[in-house]
Amino acid sequence: MALQRIHVVLQTVNDLRKINGQMKSHSRSRTTTPSGAIRPEPKRTRFSFLGVICSIMTGLVIGATLSKMMANYLEEKELFVPSDDDDDDD
Repeated sequence: MALQRIHVVLQTVNDLRKINGQMKSHSRSRTTTPSGAIRPEPKRTRFSFLGVICSIMTGLVIGATLSKMMANYLEEKELFVPSDDDDDDD
């Protein structure tokens, strides 16, 4: 958050230019070049949906593995032992 604020301040200071003894704000859109020409359309990332699915699946597998290992560790150290309540056999 602080880095964003510093970036905005530095960008604002950079945009201020001294012209004829006066400070004037100068800013352009990022859609144009310094000469005023319109920039070409950005390239689209192919297979972005596949990348999202792969990232989610990788996170789920890693998370499930870590939680399984942690549950086994806690049970081994007897910090958490699931109770075997047989209340259904009444």
